[in-house]
Amino acid sequence: MSSNQLIRVAVAGASGYAGGETLRLLAAHPFVEVGTLTAHASAGSSLGEVQPHLRGLAHRILEPTTPETLAGHDVVVLALPHGASGQVAAQLPDDVLVIDLGADHRLESASEWEQFYGSTHAGTWPYGMPELIRAEAPGADLATVARQRDKLAGARRIAVPGCNVTAVTLGLQPGVAAGVAEPTDIVAVLANGYSGAGKALKPHLLASEALGSAQPYAVGGTHRHIPEIRQNLLTAGAPEVSISFTPTLVPMARGILATTTAPLAKGADPEQVRAVWEAAYADEPFVHLLPEGQWPSTAMTLGANTALVQVAVDAAARRVVTVTAIDNLVKGTAGAAVQSMNLALGLRETAGLITEGVAP
Repeated sequence: MSSNQLIRVAVAGASGYAGGETLRLLAAHPFVEVGTLTAHASAGSSLGEVQPHLRGLAHRILEPTTPETLAGHDVVVLALPHGASGQVAAQLPDDVLVIDLGADHRLESASEWEQFYGSTHAGTWPYGMPELIRAEAPGADLATVARQRDKLAGARRIAVPGCNVTAVTLGLQPGVAAGVAEPTDIVAVLANGYSGAGKALKPHLLASEALGSAQPYAVGGTHRHIPEIRQNLLTAGAPEVSISFTPTLVPMARGILATTTAPLAKGADPEQVRAVWEAAYADEPFVHLLPEGQWPSTAMTLGANTALVQVAVDAAARRVVTVTAIDNLVKGTAGAAVQSMNLALGLRETAGLITEGVAP
């Protein structure tokens, strides 16, 4: 598609956090015209009533989410609850680019979908993580190895990754692909902002429960992002993957700080570990390895489509340690959608996206 032709984009689920963040990015995209906006319970309301920060679109009226209201667009973004996208997407034309921010089309395994989500699998779409390493086995040359962005050019269906998945995958995949980190004893502990839990009112998400407190959730291998992380690391060359994954809600609105550790592979030189991450991300516009001694914080990524990574070796424990910070609503969701959209339509991958955060 020519970059001088405006791309008409509809957003279904525009009243939620993911839909609102997608609109914030699309409103500033140089090649996009924002089309129909839809919602469920908020249908009939103006966007300004539910997303008052989006001043340029505040007058727009939210319509019901139906195939008819979504018709006539070049791109349809589905920011719907898990399990709701498949039915809507099945009724949209094949030549429309449909981008699913939910989980419906991320997993390749129907049995794992049914185990973790408890419903019928809607099928697998091309995976919207452009930086994902695609390696046949450990020991890949990270300067030349294939990336997932090659699979997105010309795609008409894209499944955006889970936000936690993005943080863990981008943090650890270089070591797995290069064979310096063992993928069979991974431990991941995440600090998550509350926007990742969605906009629905729930008692444990009230300010009186959240402020001044940190609370774990989905403990003991039950989190729905676990099979997706395993899938990604297998794609990055791991022969098998075992991961202990524990997320924790902390009192911030947005952001993820993911700390992952994995055993240093036998024969791997601790002095050469950092060079692996440098090679993996040297040319990536949105994934940055920080200088030695500087550690990521969620504040550094606020509002930006960046993943900031640091890696170290715990010599005493013989484990590789990575820390990754992202904004869960940008690089973790809406930014990944726009980045993947750009690739699918032949635009600059960076169009409409920024790497500068908001501070303080």
